Amino acid sequence: MRIAVAGGTGTVGRHVVAAAEARGHETVVLSRSTGVDLVAGTGLDAALDGVDAVVDVASVPTQSAKASTAFFRAVTTHLLAAGERAGVRRHVALSIVGSDRAPHGYYAGKAVQEDLVARGPVPWTLLRATQFHEFAGQLLGQLSLGPLALVPVMRSQPVAAREVAERLVVLAEEGVAGAAPGRARDLGGPEVLRMADAVRAYARATGRRGPVVEVPLPGAMGRAFRDGTLVAGPDADRGTQTFAQWLAGTGAPARR
Repeated sequence: MRIAVAGGTGTVGRHVVAAAEARGHETVVLSRSTGVDLVAGTGLDAALDGVDAVVDVASVPTQSAKASTAFFRAVTTHLLAAGERAGVRRHVALSIVGSDRAPHGYYAGKAVQEDLVARGPVPWTLLRATQFHEFAGQLLGQLSLGPLALVPVMRSQPVAAREVAERLVVLAEEGVAGAAPGRARDLGGPEVLRMADAVRAYARATGRRGPVVEVPLPGAMGRAFRDGTLVAGPDADRGTQTFAQWLAGTGAPARR
């Protein structure tokens, strides 16, 4: 099977490529480095020639609802249109647990993406997953003021990006084989953590010094962070790799 991976060089995309190739599939990476501009839609027709399934894990580094919505609307619209022209048999999109109940900030774009996929012309599968283990390090890098790290009060259920990628590849296989379109069972990590604790552990592992201070974010997004909206429900599947195991393995090489 030939699988195109939108965002195939990113945090989860590189794992999707590796998982697909390990299962004997040919992969096509859709990114600017391979001559494809997902936002403009250029290069897609040639890239999707002969592709059986598209796995969309593209993302944009923003917390702006406007920027996120613009990005996911453009990328999803172009992928679906090009996929229909190319005869792609399954479009698999990765979304986030809770994005439908907290469509704010970055999540606003994911809500738009989900709607476009579900109404689109290509048979589809949607997987919602919780935040990746890498999210702790991203927060540490984004919200630091000198030695001080500010972290939102948040309940999180981190999941291994590799395990999410493996699930996406299986869903692509099942879709091409004729599985009914629709949402797959949500995928969360094996444990629920306070994000501040995860960030502190990441900081220790990377030799980062300085206090980590929890800050309650205002508004609807802040409430969603705190009240468990972004945690997987009881019917969700669970990954196996804990945050501590990820951190002790390949997650965060210590600074020298």
